[in-house]
Amino acid sequence: MLMAQKSLKAVTELVEGPTEGYLEALGALVGRGAIRRPELERIVDESEGSLRRIEKSLRALGVPKHEILLSLSTHYGLPFAEFRERLSAPEEILERLDFSELKRDLWFPISVTTKEARVVTSNPGDPMLLDKIKGKLGKETIRYIFALPTDIIRLIEHSQDVNPGFPPEAGRTPLARLRTRLAGERTIMSLYRNTMAKGRTGLAAIRAGVQLVAISLTLLRIFGIGWLSILEAVILFGGIFMVVEGITWYMPMRKLEPKGIGYVPARSTFGTTIAQINSTEVGTVLTRSDPVPGAQELRNRWARLSPVMRRRFFAIDRTDLAEERTLLAMYRTKMARSRTGLAFASTGTSVVGFGILLWRNYPIGAWSVFYAGLIVMGAVMFLEGARWYFPGRRAVVESIKTTRQIEESTSIWDFMFRAFSRLDDLPPKLTLKGSYAPGIWGTTGLALERTLLAERRNVKARLRTTLARSRTGLRFIRTGMSIFSVGFGLQAYFGFANLWWTLFDFVLIIAGLFMTAEGIFWYVKAERRKKQLPYCWEGLEIRIPDYGKPNQLWKKVTFSYEDNECGG
Repeated sequence: MLMAQKSLKAVTELVEGPTEGYLEALGALVGRGAIRRPELERIVDESEGSLRRIEKSLRALGVPKHEILLSLSTHYGLPFAEFRERLSAPEEILERLDFSELKRDLWFPISVTTKEARVVTSNPGDPMLLDKIKGKLGKETIRYIFALPTDIIRLIEHSQDVNPGFPPEAGRTPLARLRTRLAGERTIMSLYRNTMAKGRTGLAAIRAGVQLVAISLTLLRIFGIGWLSILEAVILFGGIFMVVEGITWYMPMRKLEPKGIGYVPARSTFGTTIAQINSTEVGTVLTRSDPVPGAQELRNRWARLSPVMRRRFFAIDRTDLAEERTLLAMYRTKMARSRTGLAFASTGTSVVGFGILLWRNYPIGAWSVFYAGLIVMGAVMFLEGARWYFPGRRAVVESIKTTRQIEESTSIWDFMFRAFSRLDDLPPKLTLKGSYAPGIWGTTGLALERTLLAERRNVKARLRTTLARSRTGLRFIRTGMSIFSVGFGLQAYFGFANLWWTLFDFVLIIAGLFMTAEGIFWYVKAERRKKQLPYCWEGLEIRIPDYGKPNQLWKKVTFSYEDNECGG
């Protein structure tokens, strides 16, 4: 505090007249030949009293940073400090501070004791700032240390756990929170798919029950009431029970309609943009920030980054990969919902065809109510399931587009493991040895390994999405063949006797052929893509990480082609 009081006269000049004060404070630069006086006067005049602008302009002209720092700290009569990663404030102090205010006012506490606080600032002569610092830290004695604005901002960002110029959402804690949320969404979608599998089982029970009811009533229509009625009643009540049981399994699934995450994310941008959750009128949506200024240049200087800065980039990469897996899981969930619906539509088509067959084959009478009931019931089942045809088709198309976009872009493997020239700052070709234990290079190496493992999980996620497209194509084929069979069967049985029924039959035939052809297209396309992925045709060996041991001692698990999901 005494040092701050001794320099009060000098710094007061900056408050009363910033232009004149900065000219005097930086005059030593002219004396040491770092800059000419006219250039200094122009820079100070254009800065409008902002030291940030002065520093930026001087650095742009090639004035060394240490010259600027020495001139200003000597003028103030204060010790100076530069950014260092280990220079930070206690966590309990930072929790009470607003980092955006610290950046605006350009100050940062580096130590707080019971009697005083040591604060880094670039504006030690502002009495209002001094009062604010005292109020924020609850200390009457403040010891100032001078630092340039760029160093203060870097100190603040380092405490936020972000790289230079990055928003707070790029901190490893917010990113970990977002990855946890995305993992929760993937878990929910997995539960959706499990519920849909149960719903499809319920649909199978409904189909079997409707068929038993139809068989029972058809036998009653043909043979009338007699000893056979006992068997007919057993079949009837058995069918009704299966229908009711199937409906109880299907209805919970019917309420599940997976929604998108708001947009199609880009492939990993290597930290140039940041994924974040924003609140809107319709709820929370996943968005992506605008490109962070200077992020691309910083990433390209990889060899010059500190381990902490590298780990921050890896955290962003893992978040982008988690976002990608979540989107692919959403596509698979929508395709599963479509397959479930189309299974119901196939059953509805069969019931409608059976009802029409009875209606047209027998004269109008009391039994016509039963025939009409079958037609109405089948139509309802068809419409209930067919409404998911277009969402399923969109999911297939969008998943192909997204997968192609992902595979045509650069991956973390391409970035880290290709051979680079020694003339740039990009990662060199890595040589891994058994003596590197644990991990590759300690904490940073483990962050790299986690990121590469996340990339491998994404490769498997794309494979599962491809297999889901293949199954969806098969469901289109089965549904199309069901519709075609009903139309063709009715036309072959009744011929061209009635023009309107003939038109109806041909509509079914054409619709069935179209859906079958589309299903074949998606199926063949997915199967061709599946053959290009080694997971489907070769043995798969996976190491089980144990970061407490050298990686050459990690255990392995091997899956043969017959064991994995592609072989079946």
